[in-house]
Amino acid sequence: MWNLARFVASRLSRSSRCFSSMIPRPCIIHKRGADILHDPWINKDTGFPLTERNRLGLRGLLPPRVISFEQQYARFIESYRSLEKNTQNELDISAIALAKWRILNRLHDRNETLYFRVLIDNIKDFAPIIYTPTVGLVDMIVLTDGSRILGLGDLGVHGIGIPIGKLDMYVAAAGLNPQRILPVMLDVGTNNLKLIDDPLYLGLRQPRLEGEEYLSIIDEFIKAVLTRWPKAIIQFEDFQMKWAFETLKRYRRRFCMFNDDVQGTAGVALAGLLGTVRAQGRPLDHFPNQKIVVVGAGSAGLGVLTMAVRAVAKMTGKAETASQNFFLLDKDGLITKERKNLDPAAVPFAKDPGQIGELKDGDSLLEVVKKFKPDVLLGLSGVGGVFGEEVLKAMRESGSSRPAIFAMSNPTMNAECTATEAFKYAGENIVFASGSPFEDVKLGEGKVGYVNQANNMYLFPGIGLGALVSGARFVTDGMLQAAAERLASYMTDQEIQKGILFPSVNSIRDITAEVGAAVV
Repeated sequence: MWNLARFVASRLSRSSRCFSSMIPRPCIIHKRGADILHDPWINKDTGFPLTERNRLGLRGLLPPRVISFEQQYARFIESYRSLEKNTQNELDISAIALAKWRILNRLHDRNETLYFRVLIDNIKDFAPIIYTPTVGLVDMIVLTDGSRILGLGDLGVHGIGIPIGKLDMYVAAAGLNPQRILPVMLDVGTNNLKLIDDPLYLGLRQPRLEGEEYLSIIDEFIKAVLTRWPKAIIQFEDFQMKWAFETLKRYRRRFCMFNDDVQGTAGVALAGLLGTVRAQGRPLDHFPNQKIVVVGAGSAGLGVLTMAVRAVAKMTGKAETASQNFFLLDKDGLITKERKNLDPAAVPFAKDPGQIGELKDGDSLLEVVKKFKPDVLLGLSGVGGVFGEEVLKAMRESGSSRPAIFAMSNPTMNAECTATEAFKYAGENIVFASGSPFEDVKLGEGKVGYVNQANNMYLFPGIGLGALVSGARFVTDGMLQAAAERLASYMTDQEIQKGILFPSVNSIRDITAEVGAAVV
């Protein structure tokens, strides 16, 4: 929530004052008793001398023996070395690292003074599993208003888990310092009536702010953040479509920010589309000839179209005709310029009725696939099963040398089709990508239908890392396209011919570094 930013800023500010000098200074503490033992910032465990125990109300709350700081330090190191000795023959390195992390984490949650001493004296041992914190600075902020969480809709303040999860990826993939990241939930109300009527809901039980009231809250937050942390990068996440595009347009030329749903999804999709061209045995400059149907006119679908059309314009030098091979459908079918009350963001992709032959506004997906015969069917509709049996069989007859099915909606129940359905009905020769994880499909005779998870994790950590390392003032279209092209070229020709478009998650640190370098 918005107040979280102020709380964290004030907390970090106070912390930095205690660390700001090489000369130790006393901090005035107003806590007593168990409250002191529960605060890792001031807790000394059994290190409190008897005089302090009497003065601070700690008698009876600690074992009677006083153990000095040096003795506590020696005991922890002995315990840590014992773990190393007992696991030296273990083959699962990740399990060992996790066990070490747990020991350190428990110490951090209990006694920060001892924790930092252990880190400073043993940095070589702990560097692979922990990060040295720098208090008071923030490099990366992930911001949401909870209005469009995956395919689940308006979750209000319950959407805070998304920024936390995204920032976990920044730590795991990009190596960002976990002490310099900040998840933020802007609580501007909710339009979810179940939440409004729920007496246990923790957020504001009122309808969402709209119009200028809403934008003024965003403006106030951005101003406060950039005043406190002028070099921070802000990633907008899971905003409903109208605000996703409006905030992107409003802020992208004012500070270093990007919208992962619009631009991150688009970049991953573009990388997959370019990989599909390679899988067809053609050079990348054949991409402008690909016929592509996009199902879903929300922020993600329109973001994919925007970036793909821009890539075509760059390759051909003809911006005016760059969108001719892209067809866009929403819940009401094919979108043409005859559509009434069309969202302004979709207008550039509405087809001219005089240039689409027998097709017309509102035609179904099946009709479009049969008559347009696309090379790629890409779904970001959030509607599970919309790529039905008939549609997939029509893709088999599209005439493409290797049709591609991208069922990119999340979560799994909202995927446009499953991998098994795609390979069964569209053919074993297809390229398949999804937003949700599916198992590879066994096709018989030892053949495998490979599943590519077209997940934003392949791009957004590298985009943020590259922007941070370069000191960029803005995240430009060129940076985003460079990131997508680098991801597309990461796979070997042998892997591409198998239908593998994206790297294994085990390579996430390497691909993040590659994408970050391309962004720089």
